[in-house]
Amino acid sequence: MTTSQNHMGAVPIVPFTDPRKGIEWLAQAFGAVPTLVVPPDPDQPLQHAEVEVGTGVVMVDDAERDSVFALPGPVVVYVVITTAAEVDALHDRACAAGAEIVMGITDHDYGSHEFAARDPYGNIWSFGTYRPAKR
Repeated sequence: MTTSQNHMGAVPIVPFTDPRKGIEWLAQAFGAVPTLVVPPDPDQPLQHAEVEVGTGVVMVDDAERDSVFALPGPVVVYVVITTAAEVDALHDRACAAGAEIVMGITDHDYGSHEFAARDPYGNIWSFGTYRPAKR
């Protein structure tokens, strides 16, 4: 039996004009794992979805749905990755899936090894080893 774990803190909501295809693309390019899709019937409009990206959760929304949460434009999401080798492997996976790389693998002075890619809706996904701290 699988046990659910509730996430606390900020959870981004990422819009897609075709959210079901967006979820598939995120899985292919970034290894995202859909954990909740409502309704599950692919022939019905998506009402709510959640995917795991790394150890975090992202909610996927329909950008064309009439809702306060249907955002008017793209967003930027930063995903913390454990090691530089994992960042490199994820970069290669994203490239193989046809992701538009907007920042190649870069080592920053503040210690992050990262890259960024644009998804088909225009959202930017940045993956790196930088770990923001709660103070």
